[in-house]
Amino acid sequence: MTALAPAALDEVLKHPGIWRRSAATQPHVRALATGLRELDALLPGGGWPCGALTEILFEYDGLGELALLMPALAELTRRRQRVVFVAPPYIPYAPALGTCGLDLRCVVQIQATAAEGAWSAEQCLRSGSCGAVLGWLPEADYTQLRRLQLAAESGDALAFLFRPARAATTQSPAALRLHLHGNADEVDIEILKCRGNLDRSSTRLRWRS
Repeated sequence: MTALAPAALDEVLKHPGIWRRSAATQPHVRALATGLRELDALLPGGGWPCGALTEILFEYDGLGELALLMPALAELTRRRQRVVFVAPPYIPYAPALGTCGLDLRCVVQIQATAAEGAWSAEQCLRSGSCGAVLGWLPEADYTQLRRLQLAAESGDALAFLFRPARAATTQSPAALRLHLHGNADEVDIEILKCRGNLDRSSTRLRWRS
């Protein structure tokens, strides 16, 4: 057996898929700031978990589910990292994305059926060429979610999956699950699940989208 140098071992242990006994008290979570300070303060690492699947569950379309991601997506495109929209229910409005700071040269849209969407998102995540992949898969099952989580880890990308609020009652391997409810002007963000050292006394915040 070949021993790893200390520096190399440290890099291995930083991978989000590696669990260590001390992780419950001192987790190492790589994250990208959400742009919402109150939410960053609640999440381990201070933002969206990198190399992991995040589920955003919402009561109805237009509740701010996409707006919540805009600051992070803009930052990724500033870094010249590709952002991919897979099977969006509506055509992304390019001028609005540009106004939010996204470099449209780094934005890709993939039209796909429900059956093709999970496969397309998985391939994008595994490619290692995407900063973030956003998918709209309302009927995704646990196996598909697990494959997306593993693909995000493999490609070291941020995976965001938009699903209806009713999915909150089902099991999921996602590292982070958020439930949005309220109205378009004032949204409650509830943290249903979070991998890492989350303060369970603070799992909800109000956001004016």
